[in-house]
Amino acid sequence: MAAHDLSLQLWRERELLELMLFKLETLQMFLATGRTRWVGHAANEIERVSGAMSDGALARDTLVVSVAETWGVPEATTLRELIEAAPTPAWREVLDGHLQAMTALVAEIGEMKKVNEQRLREALRVTQESVAGLGIVTGAYDTSGDVVRDGGARFLDTEA
Repeated sequence: MAAHDLSLQLWRERELLELMLFKLETLQMFLATGRTRWVGHAANEIERVSGAMSDGALARDTLVVSVAETWGVPEATTLRELIEAAPTPAWREVLDGHLQAMTALVAEIGEMKKVNEQRLREALRVTQESVAGLGIVTGAYDTSGDVVRDGGARFLDTEA
């Protein structure tokens, strides 16, 4: 029964990885189209999925220990080692299928993360250049620690 529970947990983790990839792609679309209004919300959603993934990993680790005990292997084992110790070819195939799918999703997530980080850096650079072009002093502080501002209002012309 423990192996069945582990398989179900691995399915849940795969679904979370798919959801993470979806959230990262959504963020990428917002960044690519300049729809920055929703970037904060997308980042919060990514954080929520990340938290759920951490909880899932803890549940998986607990189940791996239980399965390892049932199958007579050391409890400090990896999923790959558990696959090798599986008592039947069917369990090796099921667990290996999960491992392969999750590994591919993690690779996709890594690539998506790199692209998003690059786009965020580009958006920050463009914003900084735009603000610098307004002649506004930014990032400067006076001796009391207050931000130095000239108090004047600014309007950005997006039609130019």
